[in-house]
Amino acid sequence: MFRPGSPLSGAGSARGAGRTAGAEGVMSAGRGQPRPEEESDVRRPGGAERLRTLVEANASAALVIPGAEPHEPGQGAAEARAVTPEGDVFLLVPAGSPAAGVAVHARGDDLAAVVEITDVAPVAVPHRIRGRARLAGWLSPVTGAERTACAALLAARHPHGPFPGPAWTPLRLEVGEGWIDDLWGAESVEPEEFAAAEPDPLARHEAELLQHLAAAHDDLLRGLCALLGERERACGAGSRERVVPLALDRFGLRVRFWADGRGFDARFDFPRPVRTVRELRRAVRALFEAAAPE
Repeated sequence: MFRPGSPLSGAGSARGAGRTAGAEGVMSAGRGQPRPEEESDVRRPGGAERLRTLVEANASAALVIPGAEPHEPGQGAAEARAVTPEGDVFLLVPAGSPAAGVAVHARGDDLAAVVEITDVAPVAVPHRIRGRARLAGWLSPVTGAERTACAALLAARHPHGPFPGPAWTPLRLEVGEGWIDDLWGAESVEPEEFAAAEPDPLARHEAELLQHLAAAHDDLLRGLCALLGERERACGAGSRERVVPLALDRFGLRVRFWADGRGFDARFDFPRPVRTVRELRRAVRALFEAAAPE
């Protein structure tokens, strides 16, 4: 059940078969991420889906408990996370961490807390932080029979551990509000939207796939310039400057082009959303074929 009100104040293009693409913003070195242009026909994941994806991914996350004593900052790494069917978030923190101690000590009281998540691109690129997110809510320790459900969810999301045990304290965050600021833009997310959303099905494969594209298919990535229309000359295939696959989701591929010390992102939509790695391979192959010289 969701509580009314806010737990903490202030918390928080391509179309067709890949034959055309939209360039999204322009940036110069040192000025941060480009922002997408507003195009009504560009397919994009919603804010709730993007937030849910980050929460359940391997992105770095910190648990912050405002108001804790200075010598007990109530902050520590949330090593593993999983979302319950109700939209709450299970967190694993080290058993000896201040966060674990504060949460256990406050058992039965409303303990406001924030999970801060940082999403870093899995390939080397200037402006490597792709996004930040926050979940604010109320924290409580996981006890009794609920620990079994918690362990099962965490094991499903993180099959290689860590798992609940003497070294870890499982906590539950009842979500009160969410916020995300990423390559798509910034927006707030209501708890009901977060609970109803599903993570992107390619998220657990994204890092490996982007690293493979960057290491083995630089020539094909440069060839995508042919789909940029009037922007093609800004990233000519003969350029010696970098072309980096920056992000991947079920709707398409985002590539960052650098030329003459300036960078811009281009989004290449797939013909239709994909849900499996096999479908993704077909979609990427079609994209490269569309960019190939005739």
